[in-house]
Amino acid sequence: MEFGVLSLLPPVIAIVLALLTRNVIPALFAGIWLGATMINGWNPFLGLYNTFNDFIIPSVGDPWNATVLIYCGLFGVLIAFLQKTGGAQAIASAISNKVKTPRAAQGSTMLFGLIIFFEDYFNALTVGSVMRSVTDKMRVSREKLAYVVDSTSAPMCLLGPVSTWVVFVMGLIGAQYTEMGRDQSEYMTYILSIPFNFYSILAIILVGIIVFLKWDFGPMAQAEYRARTTGKVIRDDAAPPSDEQMADVDMPEGYRPKIRNMVIPIIVLVGMIPPLFLWTGGYPEKDFVTAFGEADGATSITIAAFTAALVAFLMGMQQRLYTFKESMEIIVSGLRSMMIVYIILTLAWSIGSVTTELGTAEYIVHFTEQTTSPILIPVLLFIIGAVVAFTTGTAYGTFAIMIPIAMPLAASMDISMYLAIAAVFSGGIFGDHCSPISDTTILSSAGSGSDHIDHVNTQIPYAITAGISGIISFLTVGVSGSPVLAIIVGAIILFILSFILNKTWGKQIPNEKITA
Repeated sequence: MEFGVLSLLPPVIAIVLALLTRNVIPALFAGIWLGATMINGWNPFLGLYNTFNDFIIPSVGDPWNATVLIYCGLFGVLIAFLQKTGGAQAIASAISNKVKTPRAAQGSTMLFGLIIFFEDYFNALTVGSVMRSVTDKMRVSREKLAYVVDSTSAPMCLLGPVSTWVVFVMGLIGAQYTEMGRDQSEYMTYILSIPFNFYSILAIILVGIIVFLKWDFGPMAQAEYRARTTGKVIRDDAAPPSDEQMADVDMPEGYRPKIRNMVIPIIVLVGMIPPLFLWTGGYPEKDFVTAFGEADGATSITIAAFTAALVAFLMGMQQRLYTFKESMEIIVSGLRSMMIVYIILTLAWSIGSVTTELGTAEYIVHFTEQTTSPILIPVLLFIIGAVVAFTTGTAYGTFAIMIPIAMPLAASMDISMYLAIAAVFSGGIFGDHCSPISDTTILSSAGSGSDHIDHVNTQIPYAITAGISGIISFLTVGVSGSPVLAIIVGAIILFILSFILNKTWGKQIPNEKITA
């Protein structure tokens, strides 16, 4: 059955409901149900039955999808043990002993945020919470702390080699390859998308510019001037949200956290992935490049995550941080923390199957080929992704909605698959940084002890600056095809915009050595 323009209804309804309800889960479910209803002759009751029978249950039961859900859960368990053993707190303590100036405090926070690239929630809560005492001592505003935390957490989760975000987007990419009949590595596709993730790269570059050149502007300049000259790290009458989730990382009385408790499991996690990829890809019978490209990414990361979690568990047991019974509770807590990811992934796979049956991608591709230049496609994907993420407050949900559209579009219009995917990633993170209802934005406020609205108001001018530079980068790569040139052009635009805004909308911030 040919649905034509009506094939757009399920994803459009999903987007509209996500914008209205600010919750992607019911929006995705409604899109699946509508699509199933259309496929079953517009019978809503058969549509509801087949929503589960033909789409949701097969999505969960698919062996590859089940593997994705398992390694998502293992990542949750690993994060839970890393929280409990307190390695991040030990790293922050070591950093704080060497901090003597406000700039050094901000730079240390940035460095710490880059190090914890494997989970955005853990990053936002941990970095903000443990560095707060350091930045307060150096009279750095809580707004600035929250900005540095927020603008390094989510971007690094999509620039690092492995993270909870990576396993999530691998699930989306792999499902689309299956729908498209392609036998390609979802992990290598993610890796090759990194150079095109312009907003994430530029957002981190901007943090460096703001911190090390002291080019603050807009409301942030006022907040920094207040903190440095009066010692008030938050404004009068501010209402910081409580960071209740940090209660999970409280250490036993008298215990001194050790840096190795975080470093060793992460080294195990990252270090095991290359040899596992080679082994599952058939090395040494196949050459290095072929083996890496044909590796079983899902199974490789599952084994690496399991091993890293086991190492973290044993280290905590050896240090008597918990009993065996308590460790089982930590495991359950870690699995439970990934529940939202499980649900969104399942619904994303399901709506992808629905749109495939309806011919949605084919219709969009045909329409786009007639009306839009391929050069503009990455920019449009970036902008639409940003709008969806801003209004829904979730980058995860944005990826779930946009990846099934972006990948078939790229395949048909001969656009780089990596570029199209990265445009969705960049748009999702940009919109997430600007959104007051974003989970990572809220957690950055909570972990940093900043008034949430103050954090949003001070961060938005910086996010827009990086966003404009990102659009220029996407236009540049569309014309040139070179991600390196695009990054250089975007960074130059970012530098010029920051300089102009600092001169026209900034304020001279003292940076004298502070002792307190």
